[in-house]
This record gives sequence, C-alpha cells and structure tokens, in this order.
Amino acid sequence: TGKSIEDPAKRTRGLNSEIANGRLAMMAFTGMFFQDAFTGSAWGDWALFTNSPLRAFENELGVQDPVGFWDPAGFAADGNQANFARRRQTEIKHGRIAQLAAMGYITPEITGKLPGYLSPSAGLKFADVPNGLAAISKVPAAGWGQILAYMAFCEVSQDQSPGTAASKGDFGFKVLTSSDPAAKQKKLAAEIANGRLAMMAIIGMFFQD
Repeated sequence: TGKSIEDPAKRTRGLNSEIANGRLAMMAFTGMFFQDAFTGSAWGDWALFTNSPLRAFENELGVQDPVGFWDPAGFAADGNQANFARRRQTEIKHGRIAQLAAMGYITPEITGKLPGYLSPSAGLKFADVPNGLAAISKVPAAGWGQILAYMAFCEVSQDQSPGTAASKGDFGFKVLTSSDPAAKQKKLAAEIANGRLAMMAIIGMFFQD
C-alpha cells in the first residue's frame, strides 16, 4: 500500500518493470520445478541425485559449460543409449548441413557469384540466380535432381548402422582431425557446438528472408 507514483513517466517505467519481472519470475519458478524433479533440489544440487538417468549422458560430447547436459524436453530422460546415439547421429548430420547452408547463404553476398552458366540449355547464368529462398524457384529440375542424387549417395554409400564409424559421424574425411586425443575431442565438441549455432543461424536467415 505504498504511495502512488505521481510522475507519469516513472509510473509507466515502474509498471513495465513489474510486468518484466513477473515474466522472469514465471520462467524461473518453472525452471525450479523442473530442476527439483530432476535433481531433488530446487537449487540444482546435482550431487544429491545420483540415480538420475541423465547421468548416463553427462560425459558425452556436446555437454558443455555453462549449461552442462541440457535436455529441456526430456528426450533422454529414460537413459536409453540407443535412442541417444540415434539422436546424436541426427544432430551431427543436421549440424553439418546447416553449416554448409549458412555458408551458402552468405558467401555469394560477400564474394559474388561464379561466372558462366548454371544451365546453358536454359540460358541461365549463375548471376541470374538470386540469393536466399528465392533461388529455389530458379534452379532447374535437373539441378534439383543432381542435388537429391548426391544426398542419396551420401546416405547409402557407407554403412551407418549402430556401432559403425559412420553412425558416429566418421566418414573418413580427416582434413581437420588430430592425432592427439585431447585435441581431437576438442575439435569434435567444437563441431557439435558450431552445428547447433548454424542450425539456429540458418533458421534465422530463413525467417529474415
């Protein structure tokens, strides 16, 4: 029952702050509920909850500071290793595609386009193809066929069944690898992190386009 703020500007600022703080508190309180359910403590004392199935993945690649193992949707809550491996395989694959897509989006803007024709028979030059989503309608059907054929080749050219090297993302392309285990581990973790960033980036470019 404090005294009302007479200055209209200060009063508006105070009301806006109340709404913003309320939103933050709702998110924080929901987070405490989830943290309490997973760790047995609203303050997240992970050491108190040693039997959590999430412990099965806390040392996996991609578990990075400051959030550690982050699974807000609870996909890994059952601790199933096979399901986790399948999702990790998919994450690496999508991350690599997103990195290539993000570079493909911005490279023509920076370096320009290739000279010559994309499709001589159609009289279509590389310079005639716009950047971004508008390029989808400009690429000839035969070009899309080549793209899809290459994607299919990448999928079926190696055995990607569980337990194989390819199922872990290793297709024998060793340009950026390292013979030092610690350095290799760091590079693999960086690939996952960069892939996650690229997936967010390309989605942002799509929406912005």
